[in-house]
Amino acid sequence: MLIGTYLGILSDRRRVAVPKKFINELGDNPILAKWYEDCLILVSSDFWENLSTRLTGGKRARDLGVRDIERFILGSAFEQKPDEQGRIIIPEILAEYAKFEKEICFVGLIDRVEVWPKTVWDEKSTKLAQTTKEYIENLSKNEK
Repeated sequence: MLIGTYLGILSDRRRVAVPKKFINELGDNPILAKWYEDCLILVSSDFWENLSTRLTGGKRARDLGVRDIERFILGSAFEQKPDEQGRIIIPEILAEYAKFEKEICFVGLIDRVEVWPKTVWDEKSTKLAQTTKEYIENLSKNEK
């Protein structure tokens, strides 16, 4: 299971060590791509196949919305081959999209890892701490 938040340091060449726990679960060729809210996702190749089917709903390129999803997420994907130390190189186009600086955070969300600039994640995490109580209360009301 992909859980936890880990700090990574991005080198000048955009190389970063992915947490060993995540590398072990993501497999030999994880996929790195753009994601919503200006972060990236890092997923296993099996998850990527399922995700691409879910995103397109099996209606590949039939309507503009599906084509735009394909362009935004699927078109931004890069297969990664971690080196012996679990490091990957984040392509320049993805690093620019996510506005990465030196410190980044890997956030495990059960089936995917989101990758955020640390400053952005710290701000988002602070906001989440304030709003999560309300979300949980609303979810518990809906389950009754």
